[in-house]
Amino acid sequence: MTVELPYSPVDKLIREVAPEMRVSSGAAEELAERIQDKGAALAVIAAENAAEDGRKTVMAEDFEFEIPDARKSDLILPVAPVDRIARLRIEDYRVSKDARVALAAHLEDWATRVAEAAERLAQHAGRRTVQREDVEAYFDIFDS
Repeated sequence: MTVELPYSPVDKLIREVAPEMRVSSGAAEELAERIQDKGAALAVIAAENAAEDGRKTVMAEDFEFEIPDARKSDLILPVAPVDRIARLRIEDYRVSKDARVALAAHLEDWATRVAEAAERLAQHAGRRTVQREDVEAYFDIFDS
């Protein structure tokens, strides 16, 4: 599986959450992969909701989460890769601009919570670097 989301914005997201910590490339890679998996799964549900309404375009309201109030310019995660992520598991669907921005904002909020927990896990382990194992441990513990 190729990861559609560049690692650099994910690294930036972790660094904003944990400015006093270093971030390993493995941590950014792991979180990018998890973001992609979650985004693709959410898009499948949204596509099913669009199909129920007889549409081939996924709209923001098709997602089963509260739509965050966000503008594209306010996001760390780039919207174009999020569009590709949204279409990984759905064929023959378009994704509206509002849906791409809503999904990117939702994934960014979610990834921020994961990064905060990974930072705490790294600190608990006595390290100054957030590592892949911290991100993996979060999912082992909380299975988000």
